Amino acid sequence: MTDAPHPETPDAEARRAPTFDRHMLEALVCPVSHTTLRYDVAQSELVSDAIGLAFPIRAGIPIMLVSEARQLKAD
Repeated sequence: MTDAPHPETPDAEARRAPTFDRHMLEALVCPVSHTTLRYDVAQSELVSDAIGLAFPIRAGIPIMLVSEARQLKAD
């Protein structure tokens, strides 16, 4: 047996990750359209429906860079 720490599963790491503070939605707007954003909990993204981009949230911090945003699929 070793005393090496056991690596955590990705699920365990995700449960410990900082969560997004929903109160930030009151201050944040889309950096392109300057419209409100909606929080997609399942994808951990802030979505701008006005321009069809989803901005990732990493470690509880929204990444509001267009270069990091995911283009939403057109319906």
